[in-house]
Amino acid sequence: MACRKRNWTRAYPKTPYQPHLYAVDFRRHETILSSDRDLCVGCARLMKPALVLSPRSEFLAGIKAELPILLGVMPFGMIYGVLAVGAGLPVETAQAMSVIVFAGSAQFMGVQLLRLSTPGVIVVLTTFVVNLRHVLYSASIAPHLKHLNWRWKLILAYLLTDEAYAIVITHYDQASDERAPHRHWYFLGAGVALWSTWQASTAIGTLLGAQIPPSWALDFTLALTFIALVVPALDDRPSAAAAFVAGLVAVLAIGWPYKLGLMAAAASGIATGLLVEAWRSPTLHLRKMP
Repeated sequence: MACRKRNWTRAYPKTPYQPHLYAVDFRRHETILSSDRDLCVGCARLMKPALVLSPRSEFLAGIKAELPILLGVMPFGMIYGVLAVGAGLPVETAQAMSVIVFAGSAQFMGVQLLRLSTPGVIVVLTTFVVNLRHVLYSASIAPHLKHLNWRWKLILAYLLTDEAYAIVITHYDQASDERAPHRHWYFLGAGVALWSTWQASTAIGTLLGAQIPPSWALDFTLALTFIALVVPALDDRPSAAAAFVAGLVAVLAIGWPYKLGLMAAAASGIATGLLVEAWRSPTLHLRKMP
């Protein structure tokens, strides 16, 4: 006996009529799951609604997943604000950099270069090289967002950071495309939470930095910050080799004009990492061979 939508409503008054989102025990009931077909009452009683989160639920889930990371983001934002004001940037300019750039490592590098009166072209090129990793992030996450329009993609591209990517890509790899049609709201929630925290912590840092006398010489905190960012990432030979060569070249080329030594150090580190990785890959392949 076939049922109509009104019978479905009687059986599940709070459940929308979406038969393509349900599973049926075909051993006991024969029916065709399609949005334009009716369902038998027996199948309707056996069905279990699939978990499809609303945009609001996905958004809140993204915020919740990002909360533990925000505890570590706030001190870095405050340190950036203090250093930006200490480097001579007006409070408005320091805050504007957080809004426009929204990339912690690039902002730290930019502030350091501006403090040393580095030419603008070198500042832009250096921060561009520092942020090249976002190209890899984008390529990795793009298949999960290909159904979105260009407006959504622009917004999410702006919110893409190291911390947001780590949370979002893990969630996307574990979820199913069919069961999460609003998954981009998860990305938005994680990104907005991170963006809001970074802006607030920057504002606090700029206010504190304006009250700190220059005699305190807080410039050393920049070096400590980069050490804290780099050391945990040196978990393999290519990364360690790249860091060693880049640091060595930076020390040897410290006297180069226009701070070109920084660009040479970055290029040398990247080339070294690629060479070590290329040398290492065939070796690993041969070891795996029987």
